[in-house]
Amino acid sequence: MQVLNKKLADEGRDPNAVSDPVPREFNLLRWFSVVSLLIIATVAVGLGYVSTRFVVNDSVERDAMLTAEFIQAMAKAEVRHSRIPPGTTMAQLLDPRMDNQHPGISADLAASTRIEFLDHVEHLPDTLLSNVYALDRTIVWSTNPELVGKKIEADDDLDESFNSQKPVSASYHKADEDRDEQKFLREPEYLFIENYIPMFDETGTRVLSMVEVYKEPQDLVRRIQRGYVLIWASTLIGGALIYFGLFWIVRRAASLLRTQQTQLVASETFVALGEMSSAVAHSLRNPLATIRSSAELAQEVASDRSQKNIGDIISQVDRMSRWVRELLVSLRPLKDDAEAVDLVAALEDTCSAFAQQTERTKVQLSVSAPPVALVVSQPVLLTQILNSLFSNALEAMPNGGRLTLEVLELESERKVQLTFSDTGKGMSQQQERMVFKPFFTTKQGGLGVGLVLVKRIMERFGGAVTLTSREEEGTRVCLTFNVATGGDHGAEHPGSGG
Repeated sequence: MQVLNKKLADEGRDPNAVSDPVPREFNLLRWFSVVSLLIIATVAVGLGYVSTRFVVNDSVERDAMLTAEFIQAMAKAEVRHSRIPPGTTMAQLLDPRMDNQHPGISADLAASTRIEFLDHVEHLPDTLLSNVYALDRTIVWSTNPELVGKKIEADDDLDESFNSQKPVSASYHKADEDRDEQKFLREPEYLFIENYIPMFDETGTRVLSMVEVYKEPQDLVRRIQRGYVLIWASTLIGGALIYFGLFWIVRRAASLLRTQQTQLVASETFVALGEMSSAVAHSLRNPLATIRSSAELAQEVASDRSQKNIGDIISQVDRMSRWVRELLVSLRPLKDDAEAVDLVAALEDTCSAFAQQTERTKVQLSVSAPPVALVVSQPVLLTQILNSLFSNALEAMPNGGRLTLEVLELESERKVQLTFSDTGKGMSQQQERMVFKPFFTTKQGGLGVGLVLVKRIMERFGGAVTLTSREEEGTRVCLTFNVATGGDHGAEHPGSGG
């Protein structure tokens, strides 16, 4: 051990270092489920937020526009109703400090016109607070008397409306204690809107005063809340549908990839085993034939004491030759040409072929095979499957037993099932799991390719094979075939199974 550590140290490697771990297998489904959930959740939350903000902003702007149009139209109507001389607008009358400076208009007329207009402003629905600003930003009227006379400084929205000559609106969820003009007589419950509505001179180009209205539109708030619920519910349901739809697709793809990977590994295994086994099998055939011929010649001249030994040689050579044949058959490429085969007729032929062996081993045979639809397979390969399973069942019952063969047609699934049930010695759970592995066998002297070949043939034609077994109780093998349709080759020849 010391010598090995010294050698590793000389090569520049740490003798105590742990070898690199085997890289973990990439789990497509797990990574997709996590990453896609994060992406879809992020996109859904982003879309939900943008949509809700759009709904609020659009609703607030529309409400502000309607409020501004209503107040400006009401101001013009009051001026006409009071018979104010042309050239004078409501914007010039809103500042009571200027009542005596309007040519041709008495102070009483200016005051009465202003009072009528402000009375309408005060009684606007859903109003929390209304203020009127003079050009110098002084509050000249308010529904809250405490604010009258205050000069408002550094109000960006107010300045923007004076300078841009356009209505400016903003929404709030909470009153700002630092803003003098937001002194409500009652606290808003949820959302309130602040509207700055400019009032123009007779030319419509200069803003002389500003009407500020704080509203808590109950109907609009309810609509916004319903919009919130609808948007977030739709976002949640849509995101969930997208996620689970993609999850199902990826899950199915991952399953197909695993199946294809398993098939690829199995194919590579068969190729490797095939190349090796084929070389061994072909190399053994000639020597075995020579040994058997020599043993037969020796048997003719051998003494009685040697006859048994020579007979053993011949029987063992025959067994090895049978192994070689089975091995070559199992490694032979299967043809994909499917035919419509009569399963019941093929089963009857197999029962007839094994009739003497069944009688000799004292096995009771029970067959239930009513006429069924033709199945997808090949006559030669189907016969090979049935012979292999029949032979396995008889070998599992050397002292007699019962073998039950049952054919059942599943019309709803367009399948046909053939079941072999014997009362032999059965298998353990570990043997049952290994039974379809190449070269695994529970029989003394067996090669372990029979059931492997059965599985390959069944799967090649879209069928399936399952095996269940319990020790000392027996084994049950179920073959599931696809029902042949008119498009399958040989479908017009029901006798192709003969």
